Amino acid sequence: MSTDISRRIAAPLTKEPSMDADSAAFMKMQPQPYVQPTPELVREGFRRGRLLTQPDLPQVYEVREYVATGPLGPIPVRICRGAGTPASGALPVLVYYHGGGWMLGDLDSHDWICRMIANKADYVVVNVDYRLAPEFIFPAAFDDALAAIKWVVANAKMLRIDPAQVSVGGDSAGGNLAAAVALTLRDEGKIKLKSQVLIYPAVDLTMSENYYGRFTKDLLLTDDQLRAFIDFYVPNIEQRKDWRASPLLAPSLKGLPPTLILLAGFDPLLPAAAAYAERLKKEGVITTVKRYPGQMNGFVSNAKVLPKASVAIKDVSEMLKANL
Repeated sequence: MSTDISRRIAAPLTKEPSMDADSAAFMKMQPQPYVQPTPELVREGFRRGRLLTQPDLPQVYEVREYVATGPLGPIPVRICRGAGTPASGALPVLVYYHGGGWMLGDLDSHDWICRMIANKADYVVVNVDYRLAPEFIFPAAFDDALAAIKWVVANAKMLRIDPAQVSVGGDSAGGNLAAAVALTLRDEGKIKLKSQVLIYPAVDLTMSENYYGRFTKDLLLTDDQLRAFIDFYVPNIEQRKDWRASPLLAPSLKGLPPTLILLAGFDPLLPAAAAYAERLKKEGVITTVKRYPGQMNGFVSNAKVLPKASVAIKDVSEMLKANL
């Protein structure tokens, strides 16, 4: 099924969009990318880069940190309650998984995104610090992501959230985890999600379809870098066919919650993510697609230099509020 869909989706993408001027200027500032990244070097570069490209953190009503329990041990989570929301009462909640190729990122790297969504959507946002590759390979990140959302629901009273108003979301690798978690919760039937927010998600780690070859240089994420991240996260090639790693390969997408998918024009994840959106629609899932043709993978994390990030946050927040 995914092969036929990918061919239909790929056709309109043959005409290259123009990169936005701010994105092009941003790329000129970047150091030479690591084609075969070592975790230590790339994590340090990732951390330093965020200090220069993210705005100051907005004030929220409240920030608390907890430790959720998971199959491999403790999972740190940071919980932001939106500014202007009531101190008491159960708010809707978004459980958010950060991007970073399953190898990068933490509670700080995506704190700005989580705070902005909490403020604009009047939500509680739970930022999950799942285990990273290569120290912890697949399915460790997925197992942590699933355990974290179950912990959130189980502790709804303590966290002052509404267990009937739970959404899941993430960007890039985090979008991969969010999509896999949504599929799992659908199958288990105990937690019914209100929505899922997938920001340029990675949905097919097999890299076997005709999706690649267009994004080979001068981007935050190229084909080769994506391949290296996947090698770290899922070194067993056969496991990449597991739908928990590649949600696009799930037998059915029916019954998933209303979905928002954000697509960046300069992103090796774009065609597969667009194919995922097409499947969702064809299988009866309410799906909204927002395109940012002149932006690249990672743009939402760099709002200080890429203003479209704030537009994306607005789109996400409006969708979350509309689904209540």
